[in-house]
Amino acid sequence: MLQQDNRLRKVRDFNLILKHGRWVNGQFLDIKALELAKNQNFFPKKEDPESFKNQLKLAISTGLKVHKSAVKRNRVRRQIREAVRLLIKDGAIKNGYYILVVAKKDILNKNYPEISQEIKVLLSKAKVLKV
Repeated sequence: MLQQDNRLRKVRDFNLILKHGRWVNGQFLDIKALELAKNQNFFPKKEDPESFKNQLKLAISTGLKVHKSAVKRNRVRRQIREAVRLLIKDGAIKNGYYILVVAKKDILNKNYPEISQEIKVLLSKAKVLKV
């Protein structure tokens, strides 16, 4: 599981990433990343800007187009979550980003190492991974 403070939850945060984030597309995953430091005009008024722009929050989306069975969608979600969790634990992902991971239908035929590799490639394309 992802830590509580690394989960993207609020509607305002989803709206922020959907409106101002950048898409990076892969074979069976898409990632939308938003660098918070470049979007300070849209920060909430109540929160401290310095701590707000240094947070890292993620969300994972697997829609009905991936598969009708909730069991299969949840399995995909768990695999993505574990790959991202290990990257965060190793300190490979920079702070100061909102990240939305969207699964495509082709992900059902992939195993965990392929999913993990795809996530690393997409995050490096989005310039979110530390070098």
